Formats: sequence, structure tokens, C-alpha cells
Amino acid sequence: MASNVNPTVRRRRLGQELRRLRELKGMTAEEVAERLLVSQSKISRLENGRRSISQRDVRDLCGVYEVEDRRIVESLMQMAKESRQQGWWHAFGDIPYSVYIGLETDAASLRVYEPQVVPGLLQTRAYAEAVVAGALPEASAADVEKRVKVRIRRQERIHDTRNPLRLWAVIDEAALRRRVGGRQIMREQLEQLIDFSQLPHVTVQVMPFEMGAHPGVNGQYAILEFPDAADSTVVYLEGVTSDLYLEKAGDVHSYSVMYEHLRAQALSADQTREFIEGIAKEYTRG
Repeated sequence: MASNVNPTVRRRRLGQELRRLRELKGMTAEEVAERLLVSQSKISRLENGRRSISQRDVRDLCGVYEVEDRRIVESLMQMAKESRQQGWWHAFGDIPYSVYIGLETDAASLRVYEPQVVPGLLQTRAYAEAVVAGALPEASAADVEKRVKVRIRRQERIHDTRNPLRLWAVIDEAALRRRVGGRQIMREQLEQLIDFSQLPHVTVQVMPFEMGAHPGVNGQYAILEFPDAADSTVVYLEGVTSDLYLEKAGDVHSYSVMYEHLRAQALSADQTREFIEGIAKEYTRG
């Protein structure tokens, strides 16, 4: 985008500011909804950045909160306008996890734990095609291709020399041994995983089977942190029909502590590369 404004992040910032104004006014979301004759869920979605915010929404809310400073109102109106711009991912049509993509695009760092497959940002095209097709057996070939293109496009953050994403990935051994797409695809995927792990801003660690139960047994999650202190850290939990975004300080702290335990129990970066090389050789031998 020409203005370098990420609509997803801009919408979150605007929502946080509207929540602050409501709390300063001493009103509940239910009271605001009643004043505006809208549902309480709409107010909640506006404040958590899950719903597009129109300039009319901002005007009405500022009226309820009795914001008299025209500069504040105009600034919020401009944020609303910018938040309705389209990110690069909109060019691909309806993407179910577009909110996450918007957050990932603007994140400074990402910590992810994957128990079943190689993280999307580190996948080869062939592996991504096999993963998407296998996970969505009723998807059309066109839909599979669209999702793969988006996944590969997301990887530009890894290769961005000016503003690379700081990625830390802990991957369960099961993801390396699960034969997705055949031996050759797996061998190429593991080789690319090793290549990525040698980048200065990418750290890959494997959680071996021998560790037994560990803090990641409950499933995949990601922690996104942003360069602007005004943007709160987000924990992302992927679901089948809907996703969960956690922003409360207590939730973020719990998942962050859990991730530190994962990193401590997993193989080191050097041990991980040796471990992956060993499995890659097994696929080579066939």
C-alpha cells in the first residue's frame, strides 16, 4: 500500500483508543450500545479491532463520549478511513485468516509452536500444497492454489532485508516425521528448514519425542509482538471454523511463560540442525 498503513493494525489502534474514551466516560459497552441502538457485540468488535470501523461509527461514538476536541475527533476519523484500506492479502479474495495475516504483516517478532506440521512461513511450495490439500479435502484446486500463493507471499517478511520478521519456531518431532507429500517433498522441506534456520533472524528448535509431556501438548499457538508500544502483544490460536486472539495481559503472560519452557526443553539451534539433517538423510535413503 502506498501509505504503508496496515489496515488491521490501524483498526486495532483505533479500537483501543475508542475503548479508552469509553472507560474515561465511565460507560459500559452495554450502555453505549443502548444509546446508539446497536448490539453490544458490535461495540465489542469495534473495540477489539475485529470489525471494520466507519467514520460514521467514530462520529457517533465520539458524540456519546462527549469528545469536544475537534483535533481528536478528526484524528480518529482519519484512522477510521485508513483502517478501511485494503492490505495486500485482499487481492486474493476471501481469506479466512485475514486478520492474522494483517497482524503478522506488521509484527516485529513471532514466536510459534507447531506440533503437527512445519510452520507456514518456513514451508516449501510443494509441502504447502500437500498440507493445504490434505487439511481441506473438499477444497477446489483453485482454492488450494490461492491459499498456497498467500502462504508463499507471507514469506516475504522473512526475506525482507530492511525489516525482517524475527521468527522463533519450536517444532515437534512429529512434524518432521509426518510424511507430507512423499519422501522427496519432505527431504526438500527439511533442507529448506535448515537453510532458514541459518538466517540471523530465524531460530528453529525441535522438541524431540524423548522429552515426553511438555508445555506444548495442548496444541499450536503463536505470539505476535509489534514495534509500536501502543500495539499490545497478541496470542493467536488457530481453529477449524474460527480463530482466537488473546490480548489480555494475563493470557499473554501465561503463554509467554509456557513458550519459555518450550524453548528451554527443546534441542538447541545447533542440535536441531543436526537432528533435522539426520531425518532428511532417512528420507533420502528411502
